[in-house]
Amino acid sequence: MANNTDLSMILPRVLIVSRRTVRKNKFVDFVVLSTILPRVLIVSRRAVRKNKFVDFVGEYHLDLIVSYGAVPVIVPRVTGVHMLLESFEPIHGVVLCEGEDLDPSLYEDEISGLSPEELDEIRRLHASDTAVDREKDSIELGLAKLCLERNIPYLGICRGSQVLNVACGGTLYQDIEKELHKNKSSEGETSTKVVHMDYDNYDGHRHAVKVVEKTPLHDWFKDSLEEGKMEIMVNSYHHQGVKRLAQRFVPMAFAADGLVEGFYDPDAYNPEEGKFIMGLQFHPERMRKPDSEEFDYPGCPAAYQEFVKAVVAYRNKLNAAICVPKSVTTLNKEMEKKRKIIIKSFSIARNMYETGCESPQSKASELEAGAEFLQSSTALSTQQEKRLKQMGATVRNSSSFLERLKMHEEREKVARNIMGKMSIEQLSDLVSFYHMMGKISSEVLEKKLQELVTEVAL
Repeated sequence: MANNTDLSMILPRVLIVSRRTVRKNKFVDFVVLSTILPRVLIVSRRAVRKNKFVDFVGEYHLDLIVSYGAVPVIVPRVTGVHMLLESFEPIHGVVLCEGEDLDPSLYEDEISGLSPEELDEIRRLHASDTAVDREKDSIELGLAKLCLERNIPYLGICRGSQVLNVACGGTLYQDIEKELHKNKSSEGETSTKVVHMDYDNYDGHRHAVKVVEKTPLHDWFKDSLEEGKMEIMVNSYHHQGVKRLAQRFVPMAFAADGLVEGFYDPDAYNPEEGKFIMGLQFHPERMRKPDSEEFDYPGCPAAYQEFVKAVVAYRNKLNAAICVPKSVTTLNKEMEKKRKIIIKSFSIARNMYETGCESPQSKASELEAGAEFLQSSTALSTQQEKRLKQMGATVRNSSSFLERLKMHEEREKVARNIMGKMSIEQLSDLVSFYHMMGKISSEVLEKKLQELVTEVAL
């Protein structure tokens, strides 16, 4: 990157959540400690407000995630974030929702048949959606593939369902009106034309979808289905949709024009076991009665409830996989405490050895730990034992050890005094003599070792 940022350096994070109260007629946020909740990643959408970019996420998504027992972690739509997804670990779930159209080059392996004039018309009609955001595409496709690889719970709403389908090899209609409805008319098929985007009645618009039996969607809305009809009315905010559903998915609902309005992976759906891979083209979190927070159907929030259930179960599975038994943790703490005591004992002994100073009486008990360790440690190698002794680790006999050190020091002083009076020729001869003795000693030692090896072999 241009700023030479080291992407491998992941900084530690401390998240502190404030609590709001009223003091002296004004809001005050204060910090409270609470249970760490499972984390659900949700990618923001970027818009321009007051001549600057603003990232936002619909409040209903956040409210429902929190209300069912998870914490939403917003992934900002910022350049380069798609390369930093590991920094958002641990990831216990992902919700992807609204946004601009996906870049057609990510899925368009089939000819759409749209003319340049038709594409221009689509851009004019849906100006806010057709401005492709490749950075958001990269972030969300990266998260979707991560969920599929690790079986992390995934809930895709509207665009999020399209991202999921494309991530698994499916394709999209670039425009339902121009492709799906036009193709059916040209082929002579008679099907009900469905309005999937009504700007004049944005939140109030609904159209019917047929729910497929024995699917999660059927379980959630079964009490609201009319006998023999299997239909619910859903909201609709999209001009694109699933064209070819990826092979791994099973449809859960269809619009009257045949468009897939919901799908899931039956092999990756068991919320109690932490499994949840699903896409919904409609927005159940926004299906509410006019001027009210009441849902159109009791089953509307079920997708979020079951998703968070899977998130919690997935988090628990992860924790169980890496959790250390309490007894082991306690043992490790005790061993670490003993290790520090022994290290301190060796440090004192080493200081005694290097300085030649006798340890104060107050340090005697601390020296005992090192001595006891040496006595009980029968697995030390000859080299380790020699090194520890050199460091003065045989501290139980520290007094005699120090006496020997003093004797060596006195001999060294005497030797230095004598050598200081010797001539250069005498010193040169002395060096040559010890060099020769060293060579002879090495040869004799090598010969004796060879004889020992031969004797053992026989």
